[in-house]
Amino acid sequence: MVSTPLPGWTDELVRARLHFVTGKGGTGKTTLAAALGLALARDGRRVLLIEVEGRQGFAQLFDTEPLPYAEQRVASAPGGGELRALHIDVEAALLEYFEMFYNLGFAGRTLRRMGAIEFATTLAPGLRDVLLTGKIKECVGRTESDGRHTYDAVVVDAPPTGRVVKFLDVTKALTDLARTGPIRGQADGVVRLLHSGETAVHLVTLLEEMPVRETVEAVAELDGADLRPGAVFVNRVRPPRLTARSLTAAADGRVDAERVRTGLASAGLELPTATLEALVEETVEHAIGIAAEQRAREQLAEADLPTLEVPDLTHGVDVAALYDIAETLVQQGVR
Repeated sequence: MVSTPLPGWTDELVRARLHFVTGKGGTGKTTLAAALGLALARDGRRVLLIEVEGRQGFAQLFDTEPLPYAEQRVASAPGGGELRALHIDVEAALLEYFEMFYNLGFAGRTLRRMGAIEFATTLAPGLRDVLLTGKIKECVGRTESDGRHTYDAVVVDAPPTGRVVKFLDVTKALTDLARTGPIRGQADGVVRLLHSGETAVHLVTLLEEMPVRETVEAVAELDGADLRPGAVFVNRVRPPRLTARSLTAAADGRVDAERVRTGLASAGLELPTATLEALVEETVEHAIGIAAEQRAREQLAEADLPTLEVPDLTHGVDVAALYDIAETLVQQGVR
């Protein structure tokens, strides 16, 4: 394990305890959230994964039954660490609020049967996000009898970049809710946590134009809302198969087929003309793709954030792959 943070993971990120992971749909944010949780859980630490969108993504990744509204162990980490996961159900969270702050457990169950909870969250959309972030805050702040935090870190699979600032901007959501009372008091505590040094919002992207553009825009939006961007996780990074000089030429379509044929022949490979032509075409496509990724890197640099890279996994993502990704993150300073 890396003993000191590398440039990809700063001292400020080491001190954070609440990690939101967002990204454009399809970039792999749920996978990266799970892998980050595993990386942070190494060496005896306890980490909680939280999902808020109702997709049961963590259950699928860890090949478990759908998660209940309860913290459940899903994996162990090297060095005796433990990873738990929680699927936050909005209705259950609201009932919990009724019982904790208003002593209305029975009344809350009655409201559920009447459909009043769905009505309430529809009437005041901001209430949903206050409930979700309120539960997240409770998990972050919970302590054991000895005063130690129950969880060393909490990792949240957050909404996509297009909605993440609205989800985290609880201050704005409060304008639709009561100005006083327990929920308001709880929400004020959420605001303090989300805007503190304990919280970081990480972004997952691919080296493609649209995800990178959305990432850069999300960073600016987070800055504007006084929320702290953390690191950028560049997912599915492909290694270049050509030297820099050959890459430039191939990206311009300049591949000497005869030279390729001669090189293969010297290695004892004789290819039919059609196969050779297909190989040359694939080489050009690869070079064009790598050149586009380089442009995307340059655009991503505008975000001016620590960057960690995750290699492309050609065999897909399973539990073993999650551990591999976690190890990659640890090698880049995550702890």
